[in-house]
Formats: sequence, structure tokens, C-alpha cells
Amino acid sequence: MKVLRHITACLLLAALCLPLCAQKNQKTLQGNKDRKARLERDIRLLEKQVDAITAQSGSAAAQLDLLHVQTQARRELLQESEHELGVVSDSVRVCTRQIKALEARLDTMSRYYSRLVRSAYKHRDARVWYLYILASENLGQGMRRYGYLRQLSSRMNAQGREMRSEHERLELKRAHLDSLKAEARKLRDERASEVNKLRKEEDKSRALVAQLQQDKRKYQDQLNKKRREVEALNREIERMIADAMGGKGGNGGKGGKKTNTKIDEALSGEFAANKGKLPWPVEGRVVSHFGRNPHPVYTRLEMPFNNGVGIAVDKDAPVTAVFTGVVKQIVVIPGYNQCILVQHGAYFTFYCKMGSVAVKAGDKVKTGDTLGHASSASDAQIHFQLWKGREAQDPETWLRK
Repeated sequence: MKVLRHITACLLLAALCLPLCAQKNQKTLQGNKDRKARLERDIRLLEKQVDAITAQSGSAAAQLDLLHVQTQARRELLQESEHELGVVSDSVRVCTRQIKALEARLDTMSRYYSRLVRSAYKHRDARVWYLYILASENLGQGMRRYGYLRQLSSRMNAQGREMRSEHERLELKRAHLDSLKAEARKLRDERASEVNKLRKEEDKSRALVAQLQQDKRKYQDQLNKKRREVEALNREIERMIADAMGGKGGNGGKGGKKTNTKIDEALSGEFAANKGKLPWPVEGRVVSHFGRNPHPVYTRLEMPFNNGVGIAVDKDAPVTAVFTGVVKQIVVIPGYNQCILVQHGAYFTFYCKMGSVAVKAGDKVKTGDTLGHASSASDAQIHFQLWKGREAQDPETWLRK
């Protein structure tokens, strides 16, 4: 009996531990699914933008830039699929162990139940019960035998109910295992499909690279135009920030005079305290990063320095303020459409390539307030910059991961 109790205790401990592993796997699996959903959304968005540029006979360089971002997202999606498949496979192993533990527990319970049945059969006649009690060596043993005989029937019933319950659990676990195996097969098929799409995108990228290598002069002209637009944008931003801070030039200092502008130090401190926690101004995929992004083909060409980030978005996507502040200016800049400058004490955020604007200069905005909307074009992008005084910051270090 002691051995039986020991075996049962071990099986119960295993049955309790295995569900904890399953819960952990389930939580990890949900995180994988969320990341996959985000990546799949980004890929669909980028595919639309590549198709839009292609339909417009747009720049091969712009197509290539987007394709590179798309293939990177595709690789990340494949990594998530591999991870998800690993988690599901691990869940299959855990579920298989749970089933084996339940089967072993049921086997032990069945043996115990058989012993109870045999014992009940032996004592089925009431006269045998009396003789069994009367044959006791002393009163204490007689009482114990009497208690044993009284409990025998109830123990059999309880054991029968518990065995039925365990059988039901076992069947549920087997059904769950079948669903996990089906999910694993589906994931393998999806992974194979994603690998095939990635190969096609890489082939298209190689074709665009070959095209760009043949049209270097044409691309150099496009790059020079882009550089002039970037330089014009940077000059305009610097002018607006100087105006807002009381520098020379612009509306804030007519005739070259300085204007005294009091900086909201409390707001500056709140903004700085939220570094790494600011919400993104729009939902989308970053397609150009802060700094000097190397050209994928002409490695010796000097690309314009990017003072912000480019974010591919759905057409007409809402653009929101990343923090409480005041709208300082709204301007139109060639190549960047409508742009909004918002001041947050000594910090500034700049939202460009807006299709429409829903605020005006002087408006106070709060975190999450809608400033306007992206372009209605299928290849819509938002250019976002963040400045600390007159120093451009990498927005991705300030925004939530």
C-alpha cells in the first residue's frame, strides 16, 4: 500500500508540473502570434507600396529600398514562424508526456480498483462481515475492520468516479494533441510558402540592382534632386526651431532681432523623462532610419543625412502627437508636402508628408491628439523628426520599442 501511495504521489506531481509548462508555452505562443500578425500587416503594406510605385513607373531605387525593408520583414516573419513551430513542437512533447502520465495514473488506479472489487466480492455476504469482525484479536482491531468494511463501498464508488474523470481528461488531452499536430503541419506549410515568397522578392531585388547599375547617371540626377530637397527641409526646420526658441530670422525675430521666448522647463523635463516610452506618431513600418543610410547598390555615393525616420503607412492613416505641446508652424516643403512643427518645451517634433492637416499654429495638443492624416496615395509615408533644441535626435531611441 505504501508503494502504491508513493507511485500515485509521483504521478500527481508530474501531472501538476506539466500544465505549468503548457501554460508557459501558451503564453509564448500568443506573443509569437501577435508579432507575426504585426509583421504580416507590415508586409501587406509594403507590398501595396511596391506595387503602387511600379504602377506609376516610379524610381527603381525607391522600389529597391522598399523591397529591402519588405524582405527584412519577411525574414523576421520566418524567424517568428520557426520560433512558433518550436513552441508548438514543445507543446506536442509536453502534451504527449501528460497523456503518458495520465495513462500511467489510470493504470495504477485500475489495479487499485481491481483490488477493491476483489475485496468487496470476498465480503459480499453480511455473515462473512460479522465473522471477519468477530475474529478480531481485540476491540481496537474489530473497530478498524468494521470501519474498513463500511468504507469499502464508498471508496469503490469514489474510485470509479475518479477513474471516469481521468478518462475524460485523457480524451481531452488526446484531442488537444491532435489539434497541436494539425497546427504544426499548418505552420510548416506556411513557412514553406513564406520561403518561396522571400526567394521571389530577392529575385526582384537582384533585377532592380541590375537595372540601377545600368542607369547610374539617371539615378545620380535623382539623388541630387533628393539631396536638394533634404537640404531645403533641414534649413526650414532649423529656421522654425530658431524662431520658436527666440533665435534670429523668421517670424520670431523680425529684422534680425532676437525675441525672448520662455521655455517651459517643466514640460521639457516631462518630455525627457519619457525617452523610450513615447508613442509612435503613426502605425506602420520604418523604411528609412536616422543617419546616413548606405545605398544598396552605389556604395561610394554619399547619401543625404536623414535627420528623422521614414514610416510606410496605410493611405489616409491618422497622424497623432507623440506628446503634449503647442503647434508652432505649418509649412509646405517641396518633396515633403505639408509639415507640422510641435514644440514641447525645449524639444520639438516634426511631422512631414502629411496629406491633410487638422490643426493650426497656436493650437495646444495632447499626447495622442490627431494632427492630420497621411496621403491618400497607396505609397503613403510619414517623415518624422525629433529635436532637442537645435540638435536632431534619433527618434527610434525615444519611441516605444
